[in-house]
Amino acid sequence: MLERRRLMGIEADGVVLLDAVLSPDGARTELFLAQGTDPASLSLADGAGISEIRMINGAPRVTVDAPGPLTLRLGASEVAVTPPGAEQGLLAGLNATVGLRNGETAGVVLDWLGYHATHHGLQGAVIFDRARPGSDPGFAEALVEGLPRLGHDCRVVLVEAPVPLGRAELPPESHPFCAPDAPGKDRMDLPEPDRWSAPLAESLIYEIARARFLDQARAVACLDVHDILEDRGDAPSVFDAAVAAHSGAVALLGLHAYPWRLPTDRAVGFGDHICVQFDNTGRRPRWCIAPAVASDAAVWRPVRIGNVMLEHAEAGAFYRCMALRHRDGAVSQIVPKSSLVEYPPLIGLARTGFGHDPDRMPRIEARPAIEGRGSAVIVTTMKNEGPFILEWLAHHRAIGFDGVLIYTNDCTDGTDTMLELLQSRGLVQHRDNPFRGTGMKPQHAALAAAEDEAMVREAGWVVCMDVDEYVNIKTGDGTLDALFAAVPDANMIAMTWRLFGNGDVDGYEDAFITETFSRCAPELARKPHQAWGFKTLFQNRGIFRKLGVHRPKGLNPQLVDQIAWVNGSGRPLPQSMLRNAWRSTATTYGYDLVQLNHYAVRSVESFLVKRDRGRVNHVDRDQGLAYWFRMNCNVDEDRSIQRMLPAIRAEYDRLLADPEIAAAHAHSVACHREKIEQLKERPDYAAFYEALRGDRMRKLARLHNHFGANVFLSGPDVVPDEIIERDPEEPFFFTVERGEIVH
Repeated sequence: MLERRRLMGIEADGVVLLDAVLSPDGARTELFLAQGTDPASLSLADGAGISEIRMINGAPRVTVDAPGPLTLRLGASEVAVTPPGAEQGLLAGLNATVGLRNGETAGVVLDWLGYHATHHGLQGAVIFDRARPGSDPGFAEALVEGLPRLGHDCRVVLVEAPVPLGRAELPPESHPFCAPDAPGKDRMDLPEPDRWSAPLAESLIYEIARARFLDQARAVACLDVHDILEDRGDAPSVFDAAVAAHSGAVALLGLHAYPWRLPTDRAVGFGDHICVQFDNTGRRPRWCIAPAVASDAAVWRPVRIGNVMLEHAEAGAFYRCMALRHRDGAVSQIVPKSSLVEYPPLIGLARTGFGHDPDRMPRIEARPAIEGRGSAVIVTTMKNEGPFILEWLAHHRAIGFDGVLIYTNDCTDGTDTMLELLQSRGLVQHRDNPFRGTGMKPQHAALAAAEDEAMVREAGWVVCMDVDEYVNIKTGDGTLDALFAAVPDANMIAMTWRLFGNGDVDGYEDAFITETFSRCAPELARKPHQAWGFKTLFQNRGIFRKLGVHRPKGLNPQLVDQIAWVNGSGRPLPQSMLRNAWRSTATTYGYDLVQLNHYAVRSVESFLVKRDRGRVNHVDRDQGLAYWFRMNCNVDEDRSIQRMLPAIRAEYDRLLADPEIAAAHAHSVACHREKIEQLKERPDYAAFYEALRGDRMRKLARLHNHFGANVFLSGPDVVPDEIIERDPEEPFFFTVERGEIVH
């Protein structure tokens, strides 16, 4: 049986009266106004009195001590209102739902009703139809035709709205932008806002449903027509749980459910939703209430009930079928597919609840781990890094890396010549960076090309890192073998940055970086957010599809259970970090076994060249005072890497024993010095040089642990002189309001 009703939906002078309802005893009228309405904009023209005004989610519910007809003043206009009487008898004593239909087809709604009637004892429903009047004339007729075929006596009240109920600033809810888990929202082309189909704003409709139809129902579950309760077989239903609850209400907790792919030969249905996100543990709250048991003071809202404690019941799980709610995009547009895994209860529900054989995720097998540890390969990009190559290469060869793949572009300091020599000696592999004409940033283009290199495909372990980053292994003898022995079951190791500052070193010298610079950030360095970035050493087994700057990207989610990812102290990383994380947090950082020494600034003179060279990833961002301020941290001291100096120097000396390599290194050093002098002759760089080496910037470098995040985002100019003069050992904290980010 289908009953069609309408909200009153009167608008005058910008004031919207959603509905008016005569109380069951005929003595009062309840007025329900739109969200954001000032109660002062409503008054009564015929002498009736207002006994109560309650604000519910920013919307006034007004009780008038008169049955009507009433003459209301909405703004400056007078409106005659004859409130309809409550129709509690329609659903009295029944198990019912209340929720929304926002564009779902009649077939979806009928499947939804039939499933809940068969498996949960549903007997009635109040469905608010969000459609613009006249836009979907066949929907109600299709329900009328389909309800008798359900095989259940289900009473449905379809409530149409003559005014829009959605949020004014948002596009249709079906658009991927409104999907909470959708990736890339900042890159979406959005349709115009549409209050008729946008996500709900007028949550007062739940109180309207209660006042008009549901206050005498046996139990009411708040579910939209894309929400389905889990199949619990013969166990008690949510309706029974609400009746049995001491408070008369139970919580419903929902999981987002997704298809693996959309069908091409028919419309998507409930039975296609077989996946959940492995790293999204959040639940969508809803409720089920037994009105006769719960307090009369209860207030029905979309996700909770005011003035009532919701009890938890085993029956209270449901699934929100996201491809029915957000219909205008492919699965990959409403959720990252790398986060999806099959969920056996949903597969069972598809088959038993909807008689559907769902399209399953393809099976993928990871490549077996290489016997032993295999080769360990570094992939990197360089531009004008000639003076620093040999020490960096010697260090990583000495600790156990077997191969280095280096991409370069636009070098003018002999970097390419040096790398060609090293390649001819079998020490590295050198490639031209193929970024031109690709639209990709140099670093991303290099990593994409590296994926096709045999040395990467066949490696046991791979890491993508830069020439200013040094792997500092603190366990055993400081080698990769010692690290792998300390975490024998791991196949991914997050090596968290420790920022090393310039230590007040102004001039460039051809000396070991790891020996010259020992001032650094403290281990507990929450801010700036770059301080705890990490690079990932990982077994190359096909669990991920591509290389990434900080970690492999493109997880094959079928293999997520094969990830054994630890931090630098050997502790497992949580699932929430497995897809996209690139930095550590206060609960995940660790330096006990390995850290990545990040010499991002080196000396002041060398930083001039680095700034002039530009960046390989954030190519559109300057490396000015703000960058120096963030990355030049001289708060603490760490010399742990220097225990490896004898082994590093021995390898370095072996490299320099080759006359051609020694000559290439000397040439790069000379070019570096020449470039420094050229830049210092320019007025802009001369002023920049003096600012970097000035007393103000030196003091700031020792105060990092006293600053909040907004200070680093805003740059050094926001720090007052009186703060800079404070003792770094003094306990204090300084921050500013969030402003424009300075890169």
